[in-house]
Amino acid sequence: MPGPDDTPPPPPAPTGAAHHAARLEHIGETAAEYVENSKAANTRRAYRSDWADFERWCEKYGRSPLPAAPDTVAYYLADRSQDLKTSTLGRRLATIAEAHRAAGFESPNTHAQVRLVWSGIRREKGTARAHMKPALTRHIREMVAHLPDTLLGARDRALILLGFAGAMRRSEIVGLDVTDVATADEGLVVVIRKGKTDQEGSGRKLGIPLGKNPATCPVRAVQAWLDRSGVIDGPLFRAVSRHGHVSARRLSDRAVAEVVKRSLLAAGRTARRYAGHSLRAGLITQAAMAGVSERAIMDQSGHKSLAVMRRYIRDGSLFRENAAAKVGL
Repeated sequence: MPGPDDTPPPPPAPTGAAHHAARLEHIGETAAEYVENSKAANTRRAYRSDWADFERWCEKYGRSPLPAAPDTVAYYLADRSQDLKTSTLGRRLATIAEAHRAAGFESPNTHAQVRLVWSGIRREKGTARAHMKPALTRHIREMVAHLPDTLLGARDRALILLGFAGAMRRSEIVGLDVTDVATADEGLVVVIRKGKTDQEGSGRKLGIPLGKNPATCPVRAVQAWLDRSGVIDGPLFRAVSRHGHVSARRLSDRAVAEVVKRSLLAAGRTARRYAGHSLRAGLITQAAMAGVSERAIMDQSGHKSLAVMRRYIRDGSLFRENAAAKVGL
């Protein structure tokens, strides 16, 4: 019998088949992590929410969610179309297909019954998306003009101006670290290390030029935020308490929408249909209105698809190149 100071010997290391089985289990866990990380964080959250809704519906009606029969998916679409937008239903369909493929099952979405029901929903309800309104230059000027001269105001000014000038997505804004922003003679060089269309993280650089007006210059705004906050490394944009304490915690992408809405309300504007994406949409739309080339806009926004980017171009050209404006009405 071992004494009180004796240390029990370690368990024997697995050998042979046991070793390979343990190794295979570890590889399987690693592969599952890679599958999980193959999608952007926002996409993963949306998929989890979509799948949970489908599972609840199936449980309610005694149906199997995985594998799901084609009529289960068809009935689900018909039922949920009474409450959900077409774009949301389309994402739910994609989630169902993704879950089946990941589990090794054939997607029920390819069945004629599902395709016909989905086609009928799209025809009846339409497929146009309700985009967030763009925050144009005039809105940006009003928003930053009404920010308080506080540490929180300095952060919000830098976030709004940098996000607008860089045509950045919410996730790109809050994902910036201090080391991703470098000063140059012409302005700032910003490194976007990972974006929605760059899941492998190859990264891209964009230039943020000095603004002509000091009050709306993104370069000066970022420097003022860093000087006042004392932030020298880690996340660029952080939570600030009402007492002026700067947290080490990175802002969430939802905070960008809150900043935009709060600033618009302070400027006396309605915040309805404005959100974090309004900064990105605003720069693209304003640049299109100013006649900036598509290539230059895409270089700034990081768009991979010309067709997607042209949706903003069309919005910006509705009145700039309008046939009815040229006929003397």
